[in-house]
Amino acid sequence: MKVGIIGLPFSGKSTLFAALTGRGEEVAGKGAGLGVVKVPDPRVEHLARVYKPKKKTLAEITFCDLLAGAREAKGFDAQTVAAMKTMEALVIVVEAPEVPPEGPSKARTDSRNAARADSENAGINDADRDEAARKALREVVIELTLSDLVIAEKRLERIRKEKTSEADRRAIERAHAALSEEKPLRIVPFAPDEENVLPNYQFLTRKPAIVVANLHEADLGKPLPNLEAEAKALGMPFVALCAALEREIALLDPAERGDYLKEMGLSEPAQDRLIREVYALLNLVSFLTTGEDEVRAWTCERGTPAPRAAAKVHSDIERGFIRAEVVAYDDFVAARSSMNDAKKAGKVRLEGKEYVVKDGDIINFRFNV
Repeated sequence: MKVGIIGLPFSGKSTLFAALTGRGEEVAGKGAGLGVVKVPDPRVEHLARVYKPKKKTLAEITFCDLLAGAREAKGFDAQTVAAMKTMEALVIVVEAPEVPPEGPSKARTDSRNAARADSENAGINDADRDEAARKALREVVIELTLSDLVIAEKRLERIRKEKTSEADRRAIERAHAALSEEKPLRIVPFAPDEENVLPNYQFLTRKPAIVVANLHEADLGKPLPNLEAEAKALGMPFVALCAALEREIALLDPAERGDYLKEMGLSEPAQDRLIREVYALLNLVSFLTTGEDEVRAWTCERGTPAPRAAAKVHSDIERGFIRAEVVAYDDFVAARSSMNDAKKAGKVRLEGKEYVVKDGDIINFRFNV
């Protein structure tokens, strides 16, 4: 699965990409890039300690640093829009301007930072900082909305000239009306038959998205109620972090990282929480397999039946599926992390083809081909 990171110029999106992928200065600020990121999962770590396998494998997400800062006069450039359409989800990075520690700082004269300079000239406070971040988010959302509006308008023109399904016509008319009011389509209700036709159009404002407030280190912990409320009103979860600090943490030697986090008063890097939020945003769950060779987290969509989940492991398992031997991770741990004890406690179940896999299921698939 691919998740695109976008944002206005100098929002910190490339710094966040560097933090997530651990690729450091060489990619920060240098445009598009791809990086595969492991989804943190303490369950895999615990099972690896129990089974001592030759290999442990976490679930993965591919993050893409998109050139969404290189914009034309009227919105994002065509190349960036095309790239966004190939993503399963978007991460919108919004910078929250720094509050100067002692009054207004010297204004930057660089035209790229004109908006930031204006706010600093005024002696920005927490409320101004919050509002500036909210406006930056709104600017990105409007550009995505306008991109979708162009698609809807072109489709409406064709609908007026050609025969099409009633569901198609209603869906596009409803989408056009909402987009004309600058409403992203993810918050617009559609009938089931309309939902079926909408994926054909790759609307950007239909994609799952999450808002990341990129804070300065000194402002960590300060609330951004307007930005957070705006994000939620637009149907997007919200995470606040300092991308520069997260990049520093990512580049530390793993042996030093824990001590550094303790010094900062952090239980984990904020990027771990962001990765989990994105994973949840895509409606994904992890089921687990164990053994001497490998302990592994496998990704599937929530609601996936057992045979289709088995196909993630191997297509032969789906084809010859008989039963799934299942124990919930929490039940396994409660049984002293012993499969035998879990069986004695009646926590290990045999499930058939209709069983829907749940997050944290430890599964042994029985099959015959």
